[in-house]
Amino acid sequence: MSPSAGVTRSTLRQQIADALRDEVLAGRLPPGREFTVKQIAEQYGVSATPVREALFDLSAQGLLASDQHRGFQVREFTVADYRAMAEARALVVEGLFRNPAERVAVRSEGLASIRRRAAEAVRAAKGGDLDVLIGYDLRFWRELGQFVLNPYVADFLTRLRVQAWVFAVHRLRRDGTDENVLWFGHEELVEAIARGDREQVHAEMRSYYGHALAWADRLEARETKGNREGNGEGDVEVRADGRSSGPGSAMPPQSPESPGHCA
Repeated sequence: MSPSAGVTRSTLRQQIADALRDEVLAGRLPPGREFTVKQIAEQYGVSATPVREALFDLSAQGLLASDQHRGFQVREFTVADYRAMAEARALVVEGLFRNPAERVAVRSEGLASIRRRAAEAVRAAKGGDLDVLIGYDLRFWRELGQFVLNPYVADFLTRLRVQAWVFAVHRLRRDGTDENVLWFGHEELVEAIARGDREQVHAEMRSYYGHALAWADRLEARETKGNREGNGEGDVEVRADGRSSGPGSAMPPQSPESPGHCA
């Protein structure tokens, strides 16, 4: 194979992976959707090799599940998966800012772009525009990740962020978005980082993850109730604070003055 042919195939592989990731994040490829290499190759009018490589790349990122006999399937994340994602991100970020001089290098020249991403993400969140919000939100966190001195940690956080959106997007499209669901704290977080205000960074991140977990509690209560009603078992008990009394309900209730969650 000539060098140019290798570059072309590699580029095509990335383009297909990016296109399919965008379809999943937009909710146009819903969880559980099955497809084969042949179907995707025919859809994009390309050979099977770059498609197969792209699908295995997305499987390695946790967005697809593969089966030797059935092909590929958009991964279905559960509420428990989502809760674990939020907790994992919280633990890693907490560790990063415990001694930021050794783990985080904030470069002033990168802050201007991050501020723009933050402003656009907040504008999209307030407008309820999920397509725009997801794009800017992912760019915001990806650029913040460039301050992390350990590239493996940065990649891990980015991967979890994408997976969280895969979990969230079809639920948000189904249930709608409002100020109690979407997070508007991008700008406050980046300004705290710019000031080097470690305590405020921690406060913003605690608010962020607290709301993510509170949303998981509400989803779990709703889904448990729906399952029980579907099975004729009656209503799940819901306490006066609006949270389920079932598994995973140990998180504190949402603070009314804090911004809402965003994936």
